[in-house]
Amino acid sequence: MSAEIRKAAEILRAGGLVAFPTETVYGLGADAASQKAVARLYAVKRRPSEHPVIVHFSSPDQAFAWGREVPPVAKKLADKFWPGPLTLILKRSERAKDFVTGGQDTVGLRVPSHPVAQRLLKEFGGAIAAPSANRFGLVSPTTAAHVREDLGKDVDLVLEGGPSDVGIESTILDLSGAAPVLLRPGHISREDLQKILGIEVSEKAIASPRHSGGLERHYAPRTPARLVPAFGLDKAITELKAKVAVLAFSRPDERVDHWLRMPREPHAYAQRLYAALRELDTAGCERILVEAPPDSPEWAAVTDRLRRACGPA
Repeated sequence: MSAEIRKAAEILRAGGLVAFPTETVYGLGADAASQKAVARLYAVKRRPSEHPVIVHFSSPDQAFAWGREVPPVAKKLADKFWPGPLTLILKRSERAKDFVTGGQDTVGLRVPSHPVAQRLLKEFGGAIAAPSANRFGLVSPTTAAHVREDLGKDVDLVLEGGPSDVGIESTILDLSGAAPVLLRPGHISREDLQKILGIEVSEKAIASPRHSGGLERHYAPRTPARLVPAFGLDKAITELKAKVAVLAFSRPDERVDHWLRMPREPHAYAQRLYAALRELDTAGCERILVEAPPDSPEWAAVTDRLRRACGPA
């Protein structure tokens, strides 16, 4: 792996693209200081230019150098959750250019915990812009095989790191304003953040910065998907005059050819989610029905991803 890491760092320095594992999902990495490299990343992703990317670092000190204003609460959260699945939005320093921030005055910073990601970041020595390693808006990859299926030869190297431990994207917390605002729920919950901060974390508003995963439809399979309450699943199967695939907690229904039963524990569900959506997306069905998770705080991140995956086309 050491030779692969060195090769990956050389590719990044030359302006190339490297997909690498993080604890959340696999990222598509480019040198965050190179406009040409990031432009290629956007082109391969088919990502809108105004949609910012999260920038990854090997240490909090490196990350905070990209922030113009680093409030004490940012360092407090970094001490607790970095390395880990938390992205902090700060006012940007001169190091963060428009081509990574989507033209905004803020930048998303993260220090991932996956050992392969850490080794790559340390070998490269700089900042790596790394959205998920798939085409924009589609289901995120949680294995190296997913990346190869999605991007093929458009990525110069894919580093292997096994299945992602968390399975969904990082929590995004905006610290660029007067009070902390949760922009995207994740493995680190609002309750986790509030416990450390000792203050309330607000819901995002219209004026909040644009951020990864903020569109109404995102993380979506190509097959139209619909989120259905548990009590309505049987009726939905009966009424749909189409070949249906189902993602549910309950036991398989004999009327459905492709039924995946999901864990009833939220973190295990999140870990399995994207691989399950990919499997159903290739099952040759016309519709995917998803049984809605419980309406409780511990399911907030999973519910967010499912609502967007099932959002309007």
